[in-house]
Amino acid sequence: MAGRIVIDMERCKGCGLCITVCPKSNIVVASDSNKSGYFPAQAQNRECTACTRCAVICPEGIIEVLLEEPDRVRIVATAARRDTPRMVEEKR
Repeated sequence: MAGRIVIDMERCKGCGLCITVCPKSNIVVASDSNKSGYFPAQAQNRECTACTRCAVICPEGIIEVLLEEPDRVRIVATAARRDTPRMVEEKR
């Protein structure tokens, strides 16, 4: 079984928390910035164990972890939708 990390790179602010918690060093800083000017995290998906540490620590909730099993692909941790309520209310 292998895991796969999916990061919404356009919404990533490049805080680096996911990079520090990945036990297999599968996440790196991208060499190009996103539309907001941040250098986002980028998944390399080598030897991913689908531990979900990256998805749990992401303050933006934009990381999804998939576990590829022989007969199916299972979502282990899913990214928050844009309309999901936040713990901290944003001023508009």
